[in-house]
Amino acid sequence: MVSLKDKVEDMEREEIIKALKKCDWVKARAAKYLGITERMIGYKIQKYNIRRSGWHKS
Repeated sequence: MVSLKDKVEDMEREEIIKALKKCDWVKARAAKYLGITERMIGYKIQKYNIRRSGWHKS
């Protein structure tokens, strides 16, 4: 069984990735887009182990 916490974290991770892609992986712009601080997005990128590798512009 997947907990609510796990579901929320999965959703948060996906939204951060979407914002980073939309903002060409500029953390400051992605943070502003999401309404959080640069420090917070940096923490969450590290927490969720988000990497740009393998991503290409369409």
